[in-house]
Amino acid sequence: MKRIAFLRTSLAAGAITALGPLSARTPALAGDPFLEPRIVRGGEGKAVNVLGDRMTFKLTGADTAGQLTMIEETNDPGVMIPPHIHDNEDEIFRVLEGELELTVGDQTTILRAGDMAFGPRGVAHSWKTVGEGKTRVILTAFPSGIETMFEELGALPPGPPDMPTVFGICERYGIRFV
Repeated sequence: MKRIAFLRTSLAAGAITALGPLSARTPALAGDPFLEPRIVRGGEGKAVNVLGDRMTFKLTGADTAGQLTMIEETNDPGVMIPPHIHDNEDEIFRVLEGELELTVGDQTTILRAGDMAFGPRGVAHSWKTVGEGKTRVILTAFPSGIETMFEELGALPPGPPDMPTVFGICERYGIRFV
């Protein structure tokens, strides 16, 4: 056997022996379940209206073993979330359509299709749909868990929200309005 072929074969056999078969692999962290692949089509997901913010849950903590939540938001001009701080999760905003005025810390900018921004936990941020048309944004929060708060807020009775109740729900999930 040629030396190069021998080395390739030996290295491959060593890797297979060390790693074991894929079906016997162990989770990256002790106790973490293996994640199942998931495909979510454009019109799929759980729809929730959170005080006028129309959300569709694409991936939740149940899908990602608590690693992240991914939500598609579709909103009319004028829909906004006032300045607030997350204690538990970081967020990424990725604009697919329309224009979103986003403030993170002391930076305010207009995000358009293809733009994205990172909002780390502990830093105040807010957003507002601006321009003539709707915005469509993918919000990714990590770790997951915020979807449970959104479900609670979405279950509030229709009509003008009872703000002390809204603030109380948000506070239980580590979100403070500033």
